Amino acid sequence: MPSPAEQDAFVAATRSLVAGEITPHAAAWEAAGEGAPDALYRRFGELGYYGLLVPAEDGGSALDNVTYARITEELAAGDCAIANAVNVSNSPVAAAIRDHGTPAQCAHYLPALARGGQRGCFMLSEAEAGSDAAAVRTRATQTARGWRLDGAKRFVTAGARADFALVVAVTDPAAGKRGISTFLVPRDAWTVTRLEDKLGQRNCDTAECVFEGAEIGDEALLGRPGDGYRIALAYLNTGRIGVAAQAVGVARAAFEAAAAYARERRTFGVPIVEHQAVGFRLAEMAERLTAARALTLHAAALADAGQPAIVEASLAKAHATDMAEQVTSAALQVFGGAGYTRDYPVEKLYRDARVLSIYEGSNDIQRLVVARAIAGGWSALP
Repeated sequence: MPSPAEQDAFVAATRSLVAGEITPHAAAWEAAGEGAPDALYRRFGELGYYGLLVPAEDGGSALDNVTYARITEELAAGDCAIANAVNVSNSPVAAAIRDHGTPAQCAHYLPALARGGQRGCFMLSEAEAGSDAAAVRTRATQTARGWRLDGAKRFVTAGARADFALVVAVTDPAAGKRGISTFLVPRDAWTVTRLEDKLGQRNCDTAECVFEGAEIGDEALLGRPGDGYRIALAYLNTGRIGVAAQAVGVARAAFEAAAAYARERRTFGVPIVEHQAVGFRLAEMAERLTAARALTLHAAALADAGQPAIVEASLAKAHATDMAEQVTSAALQVFGGAGYTRDYPVEKLYRDARVLSIYEGSNDIQRLVVARAIAGGWSALP
């Protein structure tokens, strides 16, 4: 694990990278309809951003969860779609390989993620399987040479551009959750049949990916047969901390834009920040943003301490993503009619924030997790 000084330096370097290479261009990339260029994603790979959670011996940064959350916040403040693509390559993909991969799998994939510029994607969701992960229908049938994949995955972040995928598929239909396994699958195994036309987060593709008799070897199986459901859910939990950090980043960008505008825009002879209605709105935005960041870093710190942090991750994800919707909406209100146009960044931030309460487990699912924990005796006491 890097020293605290090294961690702070990594966060500062990320902030500088975002300010120079993402923030000035993100709106134009989106407007052009192609999303962030491949060259940018390659640069992130060369700089090691897909190996933030990869062990040092495999060429990665071996970051702790708190520093990882801080870096995610910086990336999302520049563009949330790019932050999400980076997140997916790290967790669940790299983290699952790190924890469950064979020596051969780790040697093949982890250095490629850490320094080789390769990107991974995660294929769990299907048309009939979203929050209900156990309802997946994609089949992996054992053959004499390995496995054959058949099925369709939906809402795959970076599914059109990733170099390989972590795929969740059914290997034993009669075994329920225990009949689900995970596989590491090369890009030539699937076909992209659809790119989603999304409200926001348009700088990274979200794809529908189809497997039609795709042949993969035995070495593609990650973990043991039947471990897939457990593996997928374990990294959804840590991924929720990442989504909370994304929400903090988007909200921070919106708050900073609104505060700067309110200090410059004048009505009735004074900057609008001096009008109590605007000043109080900004103060409330700051309250919510600061609280969400604290809750997110608390969940990350618990994970670093080796605690499950299941409830805390769900609390952070639900609170921070709700906050991001509230703060981006309030920021747009500060800008008034100008905020509803593409002349200013807040309309994009508003659109980008909306999906955060949906992916990586909807906020209703997060509250279900918390409610069940409370019923089982969980307490908010430290």
